[in-house]
Amino acid sequence: MNIHEYQAKALLRSYGAPVSDGRAVLRAEEAKTAAGELDGPLWVVKAQIHAGGRGKGHFKEAEAGEKGGVRLARSVEEAATEARKMLGRTLVTHQTGPSGKQVNRIYIEDGSDIAKEFYLALLVDRQTSRISFVCSTEGGMDIEEVAAKTPEKILSFSVDPASGLSDFHGRRVAFALGLQGAQVKQCVALIKTLYKLFVDKDMEMLEINPLVITTEGNLKCLDAKMGFDGNAIYRHPDIAALRDETEEDPKELAASKFDLNYIALDGEIGCMVNGAGLAMATMDIIKLYGAEPANFLDVGGGATKEKVTEAFKIITSDPNVKGILVNIFGGIMRCDIIAEGVIAAVKEVGLQVPLVVRLEGTNVDLGKKIINESGLNVIAADNLSDAAQKIVKAVKG
Repeated sequence: MNIHEYQAKALLRSYGAPVSDGRAVLRAEEAKTAAGELDGPLWVVKAQIHAGGRGKGHFKEAEAGEKGGVRLARSVEEAATEARKMLGRTLVTHQTGPSGKQVNRIYIEDGSDIAKEFYLALLVDRQTSRISFVCSTEGGMDIEEVAAKTPEKILSFSVDPASGLSDFHGRRVAFALGLQGAQVKQCVALIKTLYKLFVDKDMEMLEINPLVITTEGNLKCLDAKMGFDGNAIYRHPDIAALRDETEEDPKELAASKFDLNYIALDGEIGCMVNGAGLAMATMDIIKLYGAEPANFLDVGGGATKEKVTEAFKIITSDPNVKGILVNIFGGIMRCDIIAEGVIAAVKEVGLQVPLVVRLEGTNVDLGKKIINESGLNVIAADNLSDAAQKIVKAVKG
């Protein structure tokens, strides 16, 4: 689960991390009041979406010379005007894709005089199962380019959970960033704060980009992104309350309400599979035969007829889907349950695209009998390779 920048900064502030004062704006009429509560003389107006690259982004149907999703203002009135200009419009960045995301929230904060920008992040290293720090002297909007072209400018190290975090971890970051004097002590304190916040809230990622040195020589977190482990959200009702469902894919949101593991992709073949490993293999073999999967969908081992029906409805709601492949290996999941769910869904929402069904395992004969006697235009497959070739051929014509 991700949260907005203003929510992330509120968390940072509650743990004592240095951030600028700011106000969130959800309605245009609130903008002037929010800006007036800040000191100025410089205000920063930021579009709030769950995507990076806002500063270099652009709004759909933007006027010539119009700025991106992060703008500077030199008066309360100008800050309010810029906020009103962005609210309700669609911002496109390199992370949103061409469709962009609608801006429903604005964050107005005090401007900062910046002497130097850095990059700092904490994340879970899947190889070592440890929390890792990543830092670079090349902070700002081009960190992806730095990672691609000059990876030697990025330092990464993990923390041994047995010994825990120590001051030397903070000093290692400070020296890598070229900090001096009091800045080293500030960095050590900040690293401790971020690590505690990361562990306390079961985070998957915490990114400060940029971390800056102000002209007064102090460290400040100028931007923040946070991602949380969805499996641990039940332990943190305060974090769950920060969820913004408007930022999530409607299909993924609907799937989560039925306990379906669904991730939308950019392809044209919808997949319904039981088991994450089989789902990955199904997507791979679709690509092998020249097409692209439209989704990852694991209905789970104990899915009911109702869950299967909802899964099918979610797949068919994607306008990019040109064909559907149902691939079930019945262990705990029974093939007849899948067959009944698919038939119920087709009767409810209709079937406008080719459908290939491959069933194997528990009650497979009954499952095939149910489908064969349903009167539906379903293409049967004998194995995974056969199923993939048939659906790709049906879609490609």
